[in-house]
Amino acid sequence: MLNTFEQVAKEYTTGFETQNENSYQNKSKLWPELDPNALHGLAGDFVETIEPETESDNVALLAQFLITFGNVIGRCPHFVAEADKHFTISNVCLVGETAKGKKGSSLGHVQRVFKRVDEDWTENCLHSGLSSGEGLIWSVRDEINKTEAIKSNGFIKDYQEVVIDKGLADKRALVIESEFASVLRVMARDGNTLSAIIRNAWDGKNLKTMTKNSPAKATEPHISIIGHITRNELLRYLDNTECGNGFANRFLWACVKRSKVLPEGGKVSEADMDCLAESIKEAVDFSRTIGEIKRDSEAKKLWEEVYPELSEGKAGLLGAVTARAEAQVMRLSCLYALLDLSDTIRLEHLSAGLALWAYCEDSAKYIFGETLGDPLADEIKRVLDGEPKGLTQTELSNHFKRHKKSEQLNRGLNILIARGMVFKVGEETAGRTSHRYFSSQNYRRK
Repeated sequence: MLNTFEQVAKEYTTGFETQNENSYQNKSKLWPELDPNALHGLAGDFVETIEPETESDNVALLAQFLITFGNVIGRCPHFVAEADKHFTISNVCLVGETAKGKKGSSLGHVQRVFKRVDEDWTENCLHSGLSSGEGLIWSVRDEINKTEAIKSNGFIKDYQEVVIDKGLADKRALVIESEFASVLRVMARDGNTLSAIIRNAWDGKNLKTMTKNSPAKATEPHISIIGHITRNELLRYLDNTECGNGFANRFLWACVKRSKVLPEGGKVSEADMDCLAESIKEAVDFSRTIGEIKRDSEAKKLWEEVYPELSEGKAGLLGAVTARAEAQVMRLSCLYALLDLSDTIRLEHLSAGLALWAYCEDSAKYIFGETLGDPLADEIKRVLDGEPKGLTQTELSNHFKRHKKSEQLNRGLNILIARGMVFKVGEETAGRTSHRYFSSQNYRRK
């Protein structure tokens, strides 16, 4: 029986209550669980068909299916929020152990069914090897023209436009990176434009660079990314810059692991795949006729209930990677609606989007916990957590045996203060005012 909006809202908000620091820390260590609401409709049918015959995680099947569907249907359907159009563009990064996570096998099932749906897309729109923003633009580039002089007897008589590259009419691109750590390493290089281009692509903006020797640009691109990475690699290579500039929160982060052991492997029948492909093709054809997608009255009511929780910022690296919760849920809800051959987001579609986002947010808690992506700031927070009476900067410096310069400590403290994880309290003395620093959990107890 379908949940009422009150029940769904209560389930969602209760799932993310963090009454105190200890409950938050405990929750961050738990492996996330997928709410059955996420397995709604055709996406759920796909997972349920494949699940008995694979060791892959259901979430890996579900998330990659949705991202792929959103890319295949192209740029027609969209949701309008204020002045912005949100297209069915989504990125996901599956986080699991190498080989044991079965990330690649799950993607294989998705590609197998979509090859039956749109063979041209399979042949022309799948890419890998992200290394630069210019390269990503090139995969969906417009026609490139060059102005050449028309000469006669050695004199310029006129000018003409010459096509030097025909470009690509199909602006869809699904980039698959089975070693997403290499992408993060590339982005850390000075002058690399990949991060900025990926951010603009997720926003649906036209793409170009200011590079003199790269004339390519892309109008109305439709780019999605699927990445695979281990947790250790992610924590090592996702630096504070990419979290702070909005790169990380344009991805869904999903923990995955092997679901079962199948010594003899598994095989989904051709008949089942053909049946799925027929239903998916119907949804793809329908979606390409749709323009703006809106919520119905029940979905609007649920949205009003959950929006405050979705839009409330969180501290630390976790807050940085989940800061676009509203937009992510909106896009997921659109995908569930379109798979149901609906141009309206109904209660069940929003509930499904919330359920999958809840899993991704819990995954982010499991992966990132309270880390900030800054080793010194993380260490300062750990020290202050263990000091209920707080510390002055001199006392904090003594903890580090004076091996950290004052500027370094100030930078770390300022990061924590900006995130609301540390509070600076003035203390009157006989001389100038002194300051004592408290972690948020200790400050609340004062």
